[in-house]
Amino acid sequence: MAVPAAIIDVATLGAGLTEDQAREIYRRGEEATVLALMTLAKQAIASQGSSQAASPTTPSGMRPVYTKPSTRRRGKPGRKAGHAGSRRAKPGRIDKQQEHHLDRCPCCGGAVSRCKQSRVRYIEDIPEGIHVEVTEHTIHRHWCSTCRKHVEPVVPDALPGSSIGLRTLVMTAWLHYGLGTTIQQIIDVFGYHMRMTLTPGGLVKMWHRLATMLDSWYEQIQAEAQGSAVLQADETGWRVNGTTHWLWAFGSERAKLTYYMIHRSRGSPALDEFFTQEFNGTLVTDFWSAYHAVTCSDRQMCLVHLLRELKTVEASRRCGEDTFRDWPTFAKTLRRLIGDALRLRKRDDIDEATYQRRVIQIDRRLTAMIETPWNHADARRLNKRLTQYRDHLFTFLDTPGVPSDNNHAERMIRPAVIIRKNTYGNRSDRGAATQAVLMSIHRTLKQRGHNPLQTITDALKTYLTTGQLPPLPGNAAADG
Repeated sequence: MAVPAAIIDVATLGAGLTEDQAREIYRRGEEATVLALMTLAKQAIASQGSSQAASPTTPSGMRPVYTKPSTRRRGKPGRKAGHAGSRRAKPGRIDKQQEHHLDRCPCCGGAVSRCKQSRVRYIEDIPEGIHVEVTEHTIHRHWCSTCRKHVEPVVPDALPGSSIGLRTLVMTAWLHYGLGTTIQQIIDVFGYHMRMTLTPGGLVKMWHRLATMLDSWYEQIQAEAQGSAVLQADETGWRVNGTTHWLWAFGSERAKLTYYMIHRSRGSPALDEFFTQEFNGTLVTDFWSAYHAVTCSDRQMCLVHLLRELKTVEASRRCGEDTFRDWPTFAKTLRRLIGDALRLRKRDDIDEATYQRRVIQIDRRLTAMIETPWNHADARRLNKRLTQYRDHLFTFLDTPGVPSDNNHAERMIRPAVIIRKNTYGNRSDRGAATQAVLMSIHRTLKQRGHNPLQTITDALKTYLTTGQLPPLPGNAAADG
């Protein structure tokens, strides 16, 4: 039986199918019913695929891996061809010396005679038979007639009541919070290589105590971040006891510091906890709306995020529809505007008057772009963003030292993301607090050119001896 096209047309089925149309299809027989059901099934599959497709505003971390396009690196990794060779530097000291002679030729087994020639080869390796050093401390008590009590000397080689030395404590904390090594891997390394037995519970308890002792350094990093001229911020997801939290990163490339904070909120409550006072510098962020709550002297929005949005829209093939032919014009105009601004900032061969005149021209081009009525939906969306942040898109042209992007904050986030992949977050709020403190201290010390192991160990010895933690060291290059 022939089925009228109007009955089974795709446009009349799906959500628009009425009860009368369904009954009419059923009355027309088996073939009409099967054809209609097959059409509905195809529509359901198509709608499911479209619902799973990522929109241009979907974050990269929320898209399935199989939907992301394959990318190729630009050029070959490493230095360019023809560069000067480099090799490992000669060791600063020689601990042992060995001489090697031959009695027979290794090729034919014949007799050999010694020549005047020789060569020197340096090999650096871990000595065989490394073992844990156990020290028995005999602590003698003394009577103080002034205090009228027994007193005894302080042992600065371990935390009070602990049988694990400071170097082991600091090294395990650095491996876990600085490099992202899992607790079980740390236990295996110390157990197999050094014949030292550690337990997960013992390590975690020691790390909590360490974070408490170093809390003043954590507060100092926060104070220095709030006092910096340029501060960059970013955030990413974090899990605490199976609940979604957020890892916030605040850092200054000039001050060489990184402050991590794990908070339940991704909005203003977390920012209010970090910014305890008005920020008098320039805040560089992406376009996340929560940063609007921060009171600061000036802002710089990340231009790289704008360029990424253009690529995302074009990759989604939503810019090729006939009714929205103005997307190529919008994208080309915005790319040229940002490119001209970036090139202008790098020029040092023009005088101040010419520079300011070109800055005004860029602002006029931005105004003209904002006032243009665009038809494409994503062009209107991005144009709305330009309108909202127009005073903070080209701050870097007027303020020296302000970057045009938020790449430094993303580089601060990356080590924490690697740690998150290995450790799966934290199991308690106290663990999250310890994570934030020790990650911030290890990252900041590394940025400032200090050895985290030696610096923290020396500071703990001073704390155990005097009861006072020394200030957080500054930039090693500047101090030198």
